[in-house]
Amino acid sequence: MTVTDSSDQATISCVCWWWEYDEDLDQRGAEPRSRRSRRIWPGAVAGLVVCAAIAGFAFWRVSIPQARPGPSWAPSPRAAGGLRTIATASHTEYSLYTAHGAVHFLPGMDLGATTPGHLPGELAITPGDYARWLNEMGTLGIRAIRIYTIHPPAFYTALANYDQAHPTAPIYLVQGVYLPNSIYLQTGNMYNPMATSTFRQELRDAAAAVHGTLVRGLTPGRASGHWTANVSPWTAGWIIGVEWDPHATLSTNRRNPHAPAVHGRYFHSTLNASPAERWLAARMNDLATAIAGTGWTAPIAFANWPTADPLHHPNEPNPQEDLVGVDADHVLPTSHWPGGTFASFHAYPYYPDFLRYQMNYQHFMIDGHADPYAGYLHALKVHFRGVMPLMITEFGVPSSLGSAHTGTLGRSQGDHSEAQAMRMDAAMLVEMRQLGLAGGFIFEWTDEWYKQTWNTQLHQRPLSRLQLWSDEFTNEQYFGVLATDPLPNGPPVTIYRRPQAAPVRQVMAWTDASYIHLAIRFARRTRGRVTIGLDTIPTVTGKPPPGSADRRADFALIFDPPRRIGQAWVRDQLDPDQLDYKPIPVNVLPHAPGWVALELITDRPEVLPLTHQHKAMEFQDAGLLRYGSWNPARASYQSQALWHLTGPVLAVRIPWAMAGLSDPSSHQALLPQGHNHATSVIIPGIGLTVAAGAGPPGAAAQPVGMVRWHDWQTVRYRERTKPGVSALRRAFAAVSRPVARAGSRM
Repeated sequence: MTVTDSSDQATISCVCWWWEYDEDLDQRGAEPRSRRSRRIWPGAVAGLVVCAAIAGFAFWRVSIPQARPGPSWAPSPRAAGGLRTIATASHTEYSLYTAHGAVHFLPGMDLGATTPGHLPGELAITPGDYARWLNEMGTLGIRAIRIYTIHPPAFYTALANYDQAHPTAPIYLVQGVYLPNSIYLQTGNMYNPMATSTFRQELRDAAAAVHGTLVRGLTPGRASGHWTANVSPWTAGWIIGVEWDPHATLSTNRRNPHAPAVHGRYFHSTLNASPAERWLAARMNDLATAIAGTGWTAPIAFANWPTADPLHHPNEPNPQEDLVGVDADHVLPTSHWPGGTFASFHAYPYYPDFLRYQMNYQHFMIDGHADPYAGYLHALKVHFRGVMPLMITEFGVPSSLGSAHTGTLGRSQGDHSEAQAMRMDAAMLVEMRQLGLAGGFIFEWTDEWYKQTWNTQLHQRPLSRLQLWSDEFTNEQYFGVLATDPLPNGPPVTIYRRPQAAPVRQVMAWTDASYIHLAIRFARRTRGRVTIGLDTIPTVTGKPPPGSADRRADFALIFDPPRRIGQAWVRDQLDPDQLDYKPIPVNVLPHAPGWVALELITDRPEVLPLTHQHKAMEFQDAGLLRYGSWNPARASYQSQALWHLTGPVLAVRIPWAMAGLSDPSSHQALLPQGHNHATSVIIPGIGLTVAAGAGPPGAAAQPVGMVRWHDWQTVRYRERTKPGVSALRRAFAAVSRPVARAGSRM
């Protein structure tokens, strides 16, 4: 559930102990002024740190900067071919007809179908969520929203209400229609009768939902109810289908060589269309028929991605990424469909690898610098030039600790702060306008916890509970403009206290759906290295980690306070990388006897087919322990920070995956068993040790208690706009203004 009211804020706040201590002194490296401190009880500093950490999320309010008023974007419907329309796509450009004239670049935002704690099929988004989000999008200057499937009636009602309340600044809709099942993947055949018939019905239902005439009974996994809001007057386009699987697409082509050409009233296939493209032409004709029945027309496209693009990439090392193409040039509208068509692509700056290795992309210049991603977008535009406009309907970078692929110009698939990710998204949106594309849609509005990615999905067991926790190592969960910060599972608990004769005097702990939080109070401000040992799986023991004598530790966090750096380590038998590739080259990562630095694989070894160059295996240091404040209310907020010192108190937050949990909501820890094989074990909690000081390696480890928590089946969280949103607001304002298009040449 989302927390919004003051009573919930009071519930999650804690009793703060008085400690007149200026935290900013620590940022300047100064000692606290003990003469000006008053202590109520020995744990005061730890208590203050705990309260600050919790209150930072509990009470923080985000103010989205208001977009400046501009020309009216009110729709200006017109008649075309006996139908009504507010948008068309010609051979050369996309046009949205507004009160201030035709708009040829549509900037928008992608919206998913769920909230934390739920899978998309649970349809957990509430009417209040929709209304709140649309207001926030409007404040940000977002002009259009793209959804992937039929949403519940509440969405269309909220959109109609918003657009009627904001007649000169409506939010337009690009309606998507997903395949309602995975039959084409399972059979390798789009022409499977069940795959075809169910998709045709979904297309008809989508047209009725947008027009406000759909009535659909309750079926698990799909929206149901009575749709009454007609949002056709604000529907700027349609996108059908999914990111086409190359193997299933190639299989479709091979199994249906004699599939007939399509000569529909509204869409047709060209002479050189493949069987898969002919199937898509028939489905687009089905949708156009249903939309025309409501009296409207609009541009219709099918979804695509670089893996199935129509271009040839001779230096792509993964054969799957250049296996088959699906070409929108081969699926065209007839004169009876004035809405036209466009090429819709999901294109990110980090994948596939040809973005880094295809030479003509490397030398493409825009704004005075080389940009391979812009080079690829330009190549796509050139391919479709004179036939249809090109719109990038998914792009962005995630603000996660973990990454899954190295990107161009530092725009990797993760390992960005929230502010960095927002700035990168903003820059790419502006770049698309400069390239003369028809639009750009940022992925996505909110973070989504249920998402998986290739280099962590084997680390998460069971996957059926993934929506109940937020994994900072899984980049796919962190694309949102809105963060969904989990609230504490319970109040802070003192798990260790020893007032005298010990380096560590007190440890407080609490958990949420993303992190284990610790506040460790030392006898005095620590100057030397600190190693925190995590005994996650009691039956696993062996050599101690660097800087500690703790043989029971399975994971270790090593901090260097004077240098403000740190690194997470894992016992080699528990290293999750072994699940993702075999064999991992020896000594490619920092290592110690029985231990290895905790990193994620981001690319396997490859040989470039054109140059025959061998590319080494690539890793990302997901175990890097960044220093800083994670309180969003502070100017020094760093979303990737995992530790900081406040006087004698070391505050740490540990992502669950960094402690080896495969599902914290059910106390399951990961036990890797080789390539592609793992199991999990139920654990009672996580035992802690601390080895501190500048003494010799293998310093004595002080046991400091066990972190315990209760299983959870539901989650509570707070929405928060990520820092850097001002860059997005400026970008949406810039691309919404009529400006001259900047050309670039390869």
